[in-house]
Amino acid sequence: MDVIHFPEDPRPSRWLHPVLALGNFDGVHRGHRKILDRVGRVAGERGATSVVMTFDPHPPRVVRPDKAPPLLMTKAQKLEAIADAGVQGAAIVRFTPDLSRWDPEMFVRTVLVDWLHVAEVWVGANFLFGRDRSGNFSILRLLGSRYGFKAEKIDPVRYKDFVVSSTRIRRLVSEGRVDEAGALLGHQYCLDGSVMRGDQRGRTLGFPTANLCSENELLPPHGVYATTTRINEVVHASVTNVGTRPTVEASGRTVVETHIFNLDRDLYGQSIRVGFVQRLRDERAFESLEQLRAQIDADCQRARVLFGRLSL
Repeated sequence: MDVIHFPEDPRPSRWLHPVLALGNFDGVHRGHRKILDRVGRVAGERGATSVVMTFDPHPPRVVRPDKAPPLLMTKAQKLEAIADAGVQGAAIVRFTPDLSRWDPEMFVRTVLVDWLHVAEVWVGANFLFGRDRSGNFSILRLLGSRYGFKAEKIDPVRYKDFVVSSTRIRRLVSEGRVDEAGALLGHQYCLDGSVMRGDQRGRTLGFPTANLCSENELLPPHGVYATTTRINEVVHASVTNVGTRPTVEASGRTVVETHIFNLDRDLYGQSIRVGFVQRLRDERAFESLEQLRAQIDADCQRARVLFGRLSL
C-alpha cells in the first residue's frame, strides 16, 4: 500500500481517479470496514484507486489536547489494518494548528482537489470537518458539486443493540470488557510492542512471562486476561496480567506481562502482538508465592477451557 503525507508528498501518478474514504479510522472497527469495503468495491468497478485519508496527529490532540482521548491503535497498527482491508493507498494529513483553522472549503480545495484530485469521497454519517467542525456531509456534497467530485456517506453500523463507534469501544476497553470491545471492533483489541527483560520472577514460579514494552496508549484496567500472542505471524494462546504485581513488587508501576502456553524460549527484543480475548479476574495481592502460583495455574486452566471453545 502506498503511503503519502500532506503537504510534503505529491500524489503518485499511478493513483487513478481516487475513490476516497475520509475519517480518523481509530480502531478500524466494523463501521470503518464497511466504508473501506465500499470504497474498494466502487474503485474496482471503475478502474480507480482506493485511498484512505486520515490525520496525524489525531485532531483533538491539536484543537483540545486536554480532552483528547487515548487512541485505540498506533499509527502503524492503523496502516496495517487499512492495508489488510485491501485499500491501495493511504493519504495522511499532518494536522497542525494552522490547518485546524481552515474552513471546510479551503480544506476541500487544498487537500481533496488540488492535492489528491479525488473523484469520489465516502464518509461516515457523523463526519465533521473544518474549523470548529463546521463542515458536515451536506456541505461536503455541495462542495463536491462545485469542484467536480461525488460525495457519499455510509449509515452507522450497528452490532446487536449498539452503534459501533470508537468512543464506545474505548469505554469498553477502559472498563475491561475486552470481549465486547472485540465484537464491535470485529477483531481483538491488541497491544503491540517488544519484549523487554524483566526480573524473571515468573520463571521461578513456573510461569515464564514476556514483559511488553508498548507504544499503545490505552491499556485495559488492571487484571488478568485470556489473550492471544502473535510471534512471527504464529498465534499462541496465553494469559496476560496488566497491573502492578502487588504480591511481589511495591513500586506501583504498571506492567504488561504475558505467559504464553507451551512456549519457553528467549523472546527478548522480539516484536509481539497481544490480543485481549476475555477478562478473567481482578488483580489482587496474595499472602504467599504459593497462593500466587496456585492462582496463576487456575487462571491458565480457565483460559485453556475458553480457548478450547474458540478457534485461534
